Amino acid sequence: MAASGPLVGYKVIELAGIGPNPMCAMMLADMGAEVIRVDRVVDAGLGIAMEHKYALLDRGRRSIAVDLKQPAGIELILKMVEGADALIEGFRAGVTERLGLGPEDCWKRNPKLVYGRVTGWGQDGPLAKAAGHDVNYIALTGACYAIGNADRPPPPPLNLVGDFGGGGMLLAVGVLAGLLEAQKSGRGQVVDAAMTDGAAILMTALYGMHGAGLVTDKRESNILDGGAHFYDTYETKDGKYISIASIESKFYEEFLQRTGFSDAKHADHKDRTRWATRAEDMKALFLTKTRDEWCKDLEGTDVCFAPVLSMSEAPKHPHNVARQTFVEYNGVTQPAPAPRFSRTPSAIQKPPSKHGADTEAVLKDWGFSAEDVSKLMANRTVT
Repeated sequence: MAASGPLVGYKVIELAGIGPNPMCAMMLADMGAEVIRVDRVVDAGLGIAMEHKYALLDRGRRSIAVDLKQPAGIELILKMVEGADALIEGFRAGVTERLGLGPEDCWKRNPKLVYGRVTGWGQDGPLAKAAGHDVNYIALTGACYAIGNADRPPPPPLNLVGDFGGGGMLLAVGVLAGLLEAQKSGRGQVVDAAMTDGAAILMTALYGMHGAGLVTDKRESNILDGGAHFYDTYETKDGKYISIASIESKFYEEFLQRTGFSDAKHADHKDRTRWATRAEDMKALFLTKTRDEWCKDLEGTDVCFAPVLSMSEAPKHPHNVARQTFVEYNGVTQPAPAPRFSRTPSAIQKPPSKHGADTEAVLKDWGFSAEDVSKLMANRTVT
């Protein structure tokens, strides 16, 4: 199948890692770029073990297995760099320099290469070389502290804020910007995508509200963190959940009209002194009907309502079905590529490749002779 998407023709080398780096690689591949994942000769067991068809972050690209401890393995990657537009990596700061694959090493072969780097703490600073994971990075930025119930420790919000939103997507945006700039200047540059920076920039609006005195440091006391009765999730009669986000007065007015909820002072519904009492009344209200009954009453209206769906339920919702937000590919239900392009639509280019499954074919496609490939295989530089 021919590749499709706005990035067809671009070539990217991905030094395999976990979390944000493969997220970025998946997005670039979905948009049509030829992304080659460089795995290790000996499978290091990166990430969470599962049957490879379910390793969805690996979709859309081929895999080669290279021994980066051999000089011949480093030379192989540098040779590939000569024909690449970008390289992305997620090692700790300084690791690729020690390998001989740092930005300066690569630019000697290809001055136009965009060198994307995603780490937790960034390429410099006191913590740059320390280990960490998503929750550590978002903890440092105020994002973790702001989420959760007031009477409990802040919960890890999965690894969406650091790894994927503040890491993988940030790196993808940076790499795309670097590619655009390189077309003008003919020069590459380093994209330093730190998850601390990414989580912080996701909090920009909240920091503005905090500075204006509209958001406090106390969890569950603010308009967007469950403190407001009109912006929260509630249990229904059947033990399921719905979400309400009637922030604006006109939407809250419609909520009152459609539910019969009693709030004589609804014009003052943003009066924080009344939120806790109103929340208890809302809890009682939503327990009077099942989730499906509330969907029948409120879904598709300007109340700002949606059922809270599980991962098993979400792909079956009529709106998601109509938009094909989820697709079944290679026997696995998964999110479809996003965003959407009107003229050059993205697509899942291929299922996840097993470790080193495409080594020989990729090397030949990238200009290595059959003799070169045989020698590399014989020396176990590649497998």
